[in-house]
This record gives sequence, structure tokens and C-alpha cells, in this order.
Amino acid sequence: MNVLLFEDEFVSRLYPITTGRPAFTISCGSFRLLDWVEAIFAEQASASVRPHLQPLLQSDHRELCRSLQPTETWTLCLNARLVPGRANLEKIMQLATNPTPLVVTHGTQAIAAAIVPTVNLARSSLVDCGQVNLALQQFTRNLSPLPVNLDLFDFPHDVIRFNQRIFDENLAFRLSGDRYREIADGVFVSGSVTISDFVVTNTKAGPILIEDDTAIGPFCFLRGPLYLGPRTRVNEHAAIKDYVSIGHTTKIGGEVESSVIEPFSNKQHHGFLGHSYLGSWINLGAGTCNSDLKNTYGEVKMDYSGERVPTGMQFIGCIIGDYSKTAINTSVFTGKTIGVCSMVYGFVTTNVPSFTNYARSFGQVTEMSPAVMEATQKRMFSRRNVLQRKLDVELLNSMHALTQKERQMAEEPLSL
Repeated sequence: MNVLLFEDEFVSRLYPITTGRPAFTISCGSFRLLDWVEAIFAEQASASVRPHLQPLLQSDHRELCRSLQPTETWTLCLNARLVPGRANLEKIMQLATNPTPLVVTHGTQAIAAAIVPTVNLARSSLVDCGQVNLALQQFTRNLSPLPVNLDLFDFPHDVIRFNQRIFDENLAFRLSGDRYREIADGVFVSGSVTISDFVVTNTKAGPILIEDDTAIGPFCFLRGPLYLGPRTRVNEHAAIKDYVSIGHTTKIGGEVESSVIEPFSNKQHHGFLGHSYLGSWINLGAGTCNSDLKNTYGEVKMDYSGERVPTGMQFIGCIIGDYSKTAINTSVFTGKTIGVCSMVYGFVTTNVPSFTNYARSFGQVTEMSPAVMEATQKRMFSRRNVLQRKLDVELLNSMHALTQKERQMAEEPLSL
């Protein structure tokens, strides 16, 4: 059976998380949906993404650019917004054992998963996710949805919510193999790990998993459940605790709680980060803190494109898109989003549009040029021995164009 990851028309509701990344590469509970699909379906998987992400797909995920095999009668189509939890994936594997036409819906409109004849998809181009969505809608419209619940990310805050919900089951799956060795009660490592003196670990609520080439400085406190990806650097005196999932090649310091940090991001100084999501290539300046609880202890409501969305959650910090930066002592209020490629200063009391110099507390909010971000990206990449490619620059320009509406909807006019 072919397997097709597809981005649907609702993927833009996950901005700024998905502005510059396919939805199936969102980290949550230490996994991406892509990780599960590659592990379970191996060479059967293909992907259909938005046009501006196709060069990235062809370069960084070339294995997903294969055509559907016409010899396979059926194709299992999986929404790229599926939550990468073990329970979700077990349901998907069960669907795959029944190669007959079926559809699983999410809400009233979205297709979470479907099995369709390969020939129906072969008529559409996989490089056009719009055509794929149209083909799926046309084929499944007369099918009765199966009574199966598959969790999807509907809004950015769902990544934080599901991170806590699926963390334990995902870590249990990681530990079910023989890749990790236990070096202390509930502390498991893979490969070569450096742990300095006077590090305190607490695994009463869950295990701590530490991947290869990770180094932990002295006088740190780690409380599980916790996942530290490869090549993580935890600075001295850091406190990392409760449902923190950290991607590869990151630098972490200060206090971090119940958060997801994507690869190549730095939060290496003192300051608090809680119930938050950081994209890739982010740098938080020294003393940067966010609030994750309202003074009223009430439900946090998020503002997405002018729509006020109840989260049903008491603890929500901030959502920060790829390449954004904060200055020293920046304070981010509860439930705020910061778009991609923005520079933030002072008090963040409103959502920050993408490609913005945000110093609202100083009376300055200006638009950021893609050329400035291109130069910044090149310097950042060189520090990590990463080559800046033409497609990386093109993606910055595409993200700038895609987020133009954010800047037009800002609460105050931007100075150009």
C-alpha cells in the first residue's frame, strides 16, 4: 500500500509554526509525524506540501518525493496535521490492515485519514497539494466516516496541549527497544553523553532520556518526563523539568518547563520558558521570560488572525516562529504568538507579526526586510557549519510574502 502525507487547506491555521515547515515535521512529545511514518512505512511514503515548501522537500526529504507506485492498488492518505502520538499511530496501522475505501474525518470538514484507489490520486499532481485535496474530497464525499478518533493539530496551542498528553506513551515506546542504557534510576542515555558533577535528577513522575553527544553542565536540575535530543548543550545551573522536548543541536539554560524546542534554537541564558513552542534557529536573549499563567488563573484565549480562540487550558506560554530573536530582558505576556523572522524587544503585550522589529513598549514597530534576514541567516548558519543554500533564501522571501497580511492586520501601522 502507498502512503501519502498531505497538507490540507487548514494547515495555515498553524502559522507561525508551519509558515516555513511542513506540518508533518512539527515536534511534539519528542516525535514528528514524519518519524513515525518513516519507521512504520519506510519506502512506501510520499508527501504533498504547499508550493513554497516543495524545494525544501526535494532537498531535505527527498525520500518523500517518490511517485505513488501504480502497482499498489490502494493509497493510505494521512493528514500532515496528525498528532505524532503512539495511540494515533496504532489506529493508523489498524486502518492500513484493511485495504478498502474508507475515510476518517476530523470535525465537520477535515479529512484525517483515508484509503483511496491509487488511480484516483494518480490523476492529480502530488506537487500540487490543492489537487490532492480536491481528489480526496471528491472520492470520499459519498463514504460514511468511520467512528475512529484521530487527533489533529487545529491551532498552534494544540502542540503544547498534546505534548503533555502524549509524552509518556512516546517515551515508553522509545524505551521499549534496546537503544538506551540506564545510568541512574530512571535516567536513560543513548551513545556518548557527558554529565558534569552535581547534577540532580528527579524521575518520580517520568523518565529522562538523553540522546548521543549531549553535554550537561554542573549544578543542573533535571526532572522527568524529559527528552534531550542529540547534541544538546545544557548550561550550568539550568532547571529543565516536566514534559520538555528538545530537538537536536540546541543550547539550553535557565528554567524550562513543559515546552517544545525545535532543532538549532538557543535559550542558553537565565530566564523562564514555560508551556511554549520555539521553532528552529531562534535565539532568546539573556533574561528573556514568558508568562504562562494569567493573574486571574483563568482560561487562556489565543488571538489567531483576529479570531479569539478559547484553549480550554490554564497554562499557555508563547508560540515563536522560526528565525525570531528576543533582546535581553524581553518579557512575553501570556498566550502571545511571535511570527517568523521577527526581532523582539521590551514587553510583548500583543501578538507580533512576522518580519517585524517589535519594540512596542518603546513606541517603535517597523517592518523587517527579507534582505536583513538573509544576511542574519547566513551568519547563523556559518556558526553551526551549515551551508546557506539558494532554497533557504528563497524560502525566506516566500515566508515574507505569505505573511504580508499579518503586518497589514497589526494593531498599529508599521513604519516602513
